[in-house]
Amino acid sequence: MVRALCAACLETTIMLQQPEADGLRHVLNAGDGVELLRSLPSSLDRSHMLALLRLGDFADDAFVATALDGRITYMNRAAGRLLGIARSAMSESFLSDFIQELPRYPEPLEEPGKSSVLTWSSPGIRTDGIALSLEGASTLMIGLTGPCYLYIMRARRAETDEDSRQDQLAALVYRNTSEGMLVLDPKGIILDINPAFVSLRGQHESEVIGRHVRLLNSPCHDRDFYRAMWRSVIETGSWQGEHWGQHKNGELYPEWLSINTSYTEEGQVYRRIMIFSNIAEIKRAEAIIWKQANYDKLTDLPNRQMFYDRLEQSIKKSQRSGTKVGLMFLDLDRFKEINDTLGHAIGDELLKEAARRLSACVRQSDTVARLGGDEFTVLVDDITQKRDLDRLSKLILLKLSEPFQLGLETVFISTSIGITFYPDDGKQAEVLLNNADQAMYVAKSEGRNRSCYFDTSMQERAQTRMRLVNDLHLALAQNQFSLVFQPIVELATGKITKAETLLRWQHPVRGAIPPVEFIPLAEETGMIAAIGDWVFCEATRQAHIWRARYLPQMQLSVNISPVQFRHEGIDLGFWLSHLETMGMSGTGVTIEITEGILLDSNSGITEQLKAFRNAGIQVSLDDFGTGYSSLSYLRKFNIDYLKIDQSFVSNLGDAGPDLALCEAIILMAHKLGLKVVAEGIETSTQYELLCKAGCDYGQGFLFSKPLSARHFEALLEDGGDIRPGHGA
Repeated sequence: MVRALCAACLETTIMLQQPEADGLRHVLNAGDGVELLRSLPSSLDRSHMLALLRLGDFADDAFVATALDGRITYMNRAAGRLLGIARSAMSESFLSDFIQELPRYPEPLEEPGKSSVLTWSSPGIRTDGIALSLEGASTLMIGLTGPCYLYIMRARRAETDEDSRQDQLAALVYRNTSEGMLVLDPKGIILDINPAFVSLRGQHESEVIGRHVRLLNSPCHDRDFYRAMWRSVIETGSWQGEHWGQHKNGELYPEWLSINTSYTEEGQVYRRIMIFSNIAEIKRAEAIIWKQANYDKLTDLPNRQMFYDRLEQSIKKSQRSGTKVGLMFLDLDRFKEINDTLGHAIGDELLKEAARRLSACVRQSDTVARLGGDEFTVLVDDITQKRDLDRLSKLILLKLSEPFQLGLETVFISTSIGITFYPDDGKQAEVLLNNADQAMYVAKSEGRNRSCYFDTSMQERAQTRMRLVNDLHLALAQNQFSLVFQPIVELATGKITKAETLLRWQHPVRGAIPPVEFIPLAEETGMIAAIGDWVFCEATRQAHIWRARYLPQMQLSVNISPVQFRHEGIDLGFWLSHLETMGMSGTGVTIEITEGILLDSNSGITEQLKAFRNAGIQVSLDDFGTGYSSLSYLRKFNIDYLKIDQSFVSNLGDAGPDLALCEAIILMAHKLGLKVVAEGIETSTQYELLCKAGCDYGQGFLFSKPLSARHFEALLEDGGDIRPGHGA
């Protein structure tokens, strides 16, 4: 029994947690150092060697390892106490300093092989001069860094007392360990069990002892499993692995099973020791960790990692079956607005309800995943025709367009869906997801609340867009940008008093790139900040020249992107420093903003607008009437001009709602002390109706198209008087 425990001790140490290893000191000290060393192979792998050293730190016997020259390379706590040496000083000591008659091996250990174990006794001396009488065992083996001597020693005691102490300690560990243990004879008959086994299995000694170990076989494992397990035990003397244990009441639980063998002096099987550890809690913890790594915490849907795994599995299945795989990429339209206005708690509830509705639309074999934010995917296997997804996409659009009742709030959203197929559109998971993403953005650009199938032209557009982004990074440094100016005319006099500054990009290969194409890219990539600074500086330089040469009251307006206000905001200090360097006041500049900016007033935009006002820079509200028009904005913020959107001006007639709307805007603005600019004036009729309504300023092709600085100066040199019908 004692020898079997020593042989099993090392294997058990490897799998136990630190607190459980504390009890193993009794196993070691209940046995014999000779038995332990004989149970070890001469060449240990790293895990077994580290386990042996770990066991040594919990043993009462002294463990010492030395290099071949006798220098101490390892010692446990017990060795430090026995020899009176600090472990920090061991590398400077030789074991021969403490033991007078040290055992030696005459031959070097050149190849791994079973090296003999020497037992010895010798006088010794501590560092404080106290004499010792030592006994121990040693062997020569391959360690972590090469050949080494391993010594296990203790102070000599009376043999009869020591044997009794070892037997008592071994029995104490056997009876009190938390691991179930049983002892088998060579034929597999159960000879003994410990109390922990009774608690673990619910089977008492009378029900187990004397019966064959196959009594413990689990219905979860077949004959082949047990044949392979016992074949390993017979051939190698040991086996360990996961096993399903069964309690007497029929309850199944996962356990870690370790089997080790004790041999006689003649090499025959003497006993086999089985150690059982209940790992149900470990498995539950692993399941929680696995779920956290693979499932979205909010919606309980598969996350991005699990989605990719499922997609790879679907691709492999498709390769075997010859059917297609459909991938749908979904994005909730205007979710950010809901999240920002109603709060993240409502946004989270919306995402959870959207996830439930999506899951209810698909088959049990399909996969709905949340990639993050408001982005979802649906993975559909076994598709024979592309139109098979038409019904599903229509159902999803319908269900997600129904009202969401979230507490006291009723919320309406829509969804944009991009659809792609394996293998038609791509062969790799990442390519398929990118394809579906591109198709989804096309669905958004076409008006949202719809689905769009991927085609190769989308890939071409995406590549063109990527190249354009790359070129945009170089445009400013390579002077590819320029400004043009569209006159703003005082309608009562026909004279130019202002101008709107417009940005143009002359690409070296593609030629002129429309602003509607590159401005959104600049906003998405964050380059709009640097571009905006450049536009402001160039526009104010030009305004300074024209105010000095032609018109002291000349004012240029500069369009400000909402993105420039967000994040770090506009560097107003830099702008004002630039004006001061030129000796120009802020009155020569107007900034044009959209109504959408005013919605973000809580994020510091209010303070930025006040700073513009304090610097003398006026503010114009562009496209008034097309967005979130509210009188509260006009009252709250310091607005100087309203610009009537050209969509109202283009349909002006002697009677009609657009004329009434323009008249109402003009009247309201004047009551609030604001000036009005009408955009997109193209006909004399529009001009006359706006003059009659009292509109202050106008711009449009009736007066002039946007002009370069040189051509604009020609108008100023002629007195800046533009008559209707004489636009360039």
